[in-house]
This record gives sequence, C-alpha cells and structure tokens, in this order.
Amino acid sequence: MKIIDLKKHIRDIPNFPKEGIIFKDISTLLKHPKAFGKSIDTLAATFKKSGVKYVVGVEARGFIFGAALAYKLGAGFIPVRKKGKLPYKTTSVTYQLEYGMDTLEIHEDAIPANAKVLVVDDLLATGGTVKAVIDLLKLQKAKIVGVAFLVELKFLKGKEKLKDLPIYSVIQY
Repeated sequence: MKIIDLKKHIRDIPNFPKEGIIFKDISTLLKHPKAFGKSIDTLAATFKKSGVKYVVGVEARGFIFGAALAYKLGAGFIPVRKKGKLPYKTTSVTYQLEYGMDTLEIHEDAIPANAKVLVVDDLLATGGTVKAVIDLLKLQKAKIVGVAFLVELKFLKGKEKLKDLPIYSVIQY
C-alpha cells in the first residue's frame, strides 16, 4: 500500500462542524487494519532513529496515533489533555482558538528535563493546538525532536506556527 492510497480511506464530511467546512473523517481509516497499520508504520519509520523516549499525544484523536506509535517506537506515551481531565498536579497553557479560548494540561512530572519527545496529533490545521502543546513541553524543558500528523491541511498554513521544528505529515491536502 502506497502512502497516497491512504487518502482513499479518509471520508469527507461537508459542512461539519459548521457550514463551509469539509471535515476529514479519519474513522474510516482507523477501522481499516491495513490502512491504520500503514499510517503507524510510516510515522514510526520516519522517527525510528530520533532517539524518542516519549510520544506526546494530543487529546483526543492524537491519543490513538500517539499510543500506537509509542508502542512501535519502544517509547512511553504521555497524554496532553483539556483542563480538569488529569488527576495529578498539572502544568497548563491557555491558547486562542478560532472561536474562543481553551486550556491544555500535562502532569507536571510527565517528562524529565531534556528528554527527547515526539508530538503526535491526527491533523494539522491552523496549528494553534499543537503550538500550545509545544509551549507546554518547553515549560517542562523537553527536547522536541519532531511533530507528526496523519493529515495536514496545507492551505491553513499551520506549519507557520511551528517553524523551528521538524514536521512530518503522512497525508497532505
């Protein structure tokens, strides 16, 4: 299966969550074992020599790819969650969305200083959420070796918020 073949496993949902948006539904890729496996294998091959100790997954769909990728890379998995979802002491960052503000949190002891981490999410759009995750990881003094996505919506220019980091996306629109 070639990387381009993965696109056929992503369904377009017009006008979701609001009029004028075409939502990229990855649930159709997730239910296909070979497509899901190929997406994880592709990400793992890209970062296998990076020395990653922890994969940081962004709530919620980033957990799906992040946990599978952490297993494949022999790394630990660390969730970044929305405010109030983690049980222990947290470090948080509040950031601007297109429609308001949101807050993300990580356990304050999640990552040892200078540990190599890979940030994973399902989709790169405007880059606001993943930029907030990067800010959280910098507070923890993590060494970010890369940021990985299944899908990148290039026309939204999310990479511009992540200029100083290696960014990889399996599928681009």
